[in-house]
Amino acid sequence: MIVALAAGFLYRLLALILSNPAYFFEQVRNGLQLGFVYALIALGYTMVYGVVRLINFAHGDVFMVGAFTSFYAITRYGWGFLPAILLSMIICAVLAITIERVAYKPLRDAPRISALITAVGMSFFLEYFSALDFVFTPDYITYKRPFEVRVWEVGGVTISNIMIIIVVAAVLLLAFLQYVVRQTKIGKAMRATAADKPTARLMGINIDLVISATFGLGALFAGAAGVLYAIAYPQIITFVGILPGLKAFVAAVLGGIGSIPGAFLGSLIMGQVEVLTTAFFSVPLPSGEVLRGSTIRDLIAMAVLILIFLVRPRGLLGEPEAEKA
Repeated sequence: MIVALAAGFLYRLLALILSNPAYFFEQVRNGLQLGFVYALIALGYTMVYGVVRLINFAHGDVFMVGAFTSFYAITRYGWGFLPAILLSMIICAVLAITIERVAYKPLRDAPRISALITAVGMSFFLEYFSALDFVFTPDYITYKRPFEVRVWEVGGVTISNIMIIIVVAAVLLLAFLQYVVRQTKIGKAMRATAADKPTARLMGINIDLVISATFGLGALFAGAAGVLYAIAYPQIITFVGILPGLKAFVAAVLGGIGSIPGAFLGSLIMGQVEVLTTAFFSVPLPSGEVLRGSTIRDLIAMAVLILIFLVRPRGLLGEPEAEKA
């Protein structure tokens, strides 16, 4: 079934590319835009899992807080785009470190299922607490962009300044993360903790500080992703982090959970699969109805995940446990 769906999708995609290449590249551009946003969220999932082996389901809600923080900074206080995104990143980092200290740290030696259930509970708490009237709001909010949208046409494909901002911001933040992880003292401590926590402690590494720094660093990117997502899809609600968070988590798994380049690659693939399925996939049913790609885009994305796992169980760039960074 999965193989048949994938083959049918690829055949139809190839036919449509040949018939209308400009439309295809337009959708590839949309997929890149979505994939880069997923990548910034997925980095937090993969970093936390790499260091403490925890799937932090509250990470998508930290992303939501970043979007709302920038909304209030821009609309209520007239802040510009750059100050607003920096504020969102800082607020999200503080929130994530607080969550780690209050909810996860006491369970560090408990069975993993306890921390996992706590992460799910923290996710629900953030969603419903922030929906209260005196916090954010339970209603949808139209996000006012802090700048005018400009569009250019290059070779028949339209490119907006929003697309450029998202790609440039994501690439710069990924380069910053790679520098931190590979070149700085705290990055080396993160890699040592991920490889062997007891030995890292014996070597004098402050494990608690490293774990908090990992949560904070991942949340910095989630905060930036929240702002970039809001300027690209300008309608937010306190539950806005659920689907992007889940898809970013799947992207991290697809790329190899615990691998930073893998999270980035998996996110780009997820973005492309989701957008191309929505744009090109439609199947006429015996009843006369048409099965639209927007209805089954998540099914196709999961099918791709399963297919890749059948070939490479650790994900595209996953490494053996002892070599993870």
